[in-house]
Amino acid sequence: MKPLFRVFATLVALNICLFSVQAQNQKAKPQRKPNPAYAKIEDEPGLPRVLIIGDSISIGYTVDVRKNLKGKANVHRIPTNGGPTTRGLESIDQWLGDSKWDVIHFNWGLHDLKYMGADGKNLADPKASTSHQQVPIDEYTRNLETLVKRMKKTGAKLIWCSTTPVPKGAAGRVVGDSAKYNAAAAKVMKKQGVVINDLYAHANKKLSEIQREANVHFHAEGSAYLGKKVSDAILEQLH
Repeated sequence: MKPLFRVFATLVALNICLFSVQAQNQKAKPQRKPNPAYAKIEDEPGLPRVLIIGDSISIGYTVDVRKNLKGKANVHRIPTNGGPTTRGLESIDQWLGDSKWDVIHFNWGLHDLKYMGADGKNLADPKASTSHQQVPIDEYTRNLETLVKRMKKTGAKLIWCSTTPVPKGAAGRVVGDSAKYNAAAAKVMKKQGVVINDLYAHANKKLSEIQREANVHFHAEGSAYLGKKVSDAILEQLH
């Protein structure tokens, strides 16, 4: 019995040590702060309500837009990354909810044009024979048509925001594809009478200064620069 007892005692001791290490690791792991872009907005009575729909680029400028429009509009955003138009189709009813919106500023594109691997790998090598764009441009166009028609039912003024540029070296995307997708989207917006906010051209003016190297995302100063343009576009529709 004594050998069995020693084995049992050893296992108990090992489990206690393992639990202690796990507890220490959990304590040492820093807690990620909530993204302020997702903060719950308490509407200021009497002000128009604005909804921002978009991917991580829009997440980056949401807080700046709120600051710029403080006292002028209640600025909300969808509680997630808007992803490709396919996600938009799945989620648009939930995002719009039953609320009244005066202006909806929206964009899809960077996730549509990015390349996926045959095994579902994200940001795959565009040159690989097994890679494909997540949403081909023809499907992207059809999806936008459907999304615009749905958003029009809210009675809100719609602003389509063109997709910002893909820089050289960005993983899983091809330089120039933003322009191609924007051109296709612009035809939809003109047909549907939707206002266009050309954030692509605005970003291009200072791209090397505001965008991260080989990355579609922007520095904080870059997001503020984009946020100013978005704020101005929204304000123009609120007048």
